Amino acid sequence: QVQLVESGGGSVQAGGSLRLSCAVSRYTLSSRCMGWFRQAPGKEREVVAAIYTAPGRPYYADSVKGRFTISQDNAKNTVYLQMNSLKPEDTGMYYCAAAPGGIWWSSGHMYDYWGQGTQVTVSS
Repeated sequence: QVQLVESGGGSVQAGGSLRLSCAVSRYTLSSRCMGWFRQAPGKEREVVAAIYTAPGRPYYADSVKGRFTISQDNAKNTVYLQMNSLKPEDTGMYYCAAAPGGIWWSSGHMYDYWGQGTQVTVSS
């Protein structure tokens, strides 16, 4: 059974940083699209970033460009989201998701597997 387990969330002040990890089991990262999504209370889920694992090409939502970096470690079967210069509007539950490599990165409904999420809270 495929498992995605997120970690690294927490509470930080605005301007701070967090690094989220997504450990993937029973699912190779080869030729996949791995995404990070978030959902704030009362809001719809939105894509934050994604990476096509071959060739490691990242994509970002406009709201996080220049502040967030998605990366992969194939040896550890893990995907990361480095979040810098955090803002209160970055608050939400962050989810890792996995999809075949042929999807459009921001198409949330095309992702096959999802983690349970990790909470990020940014205070002003």
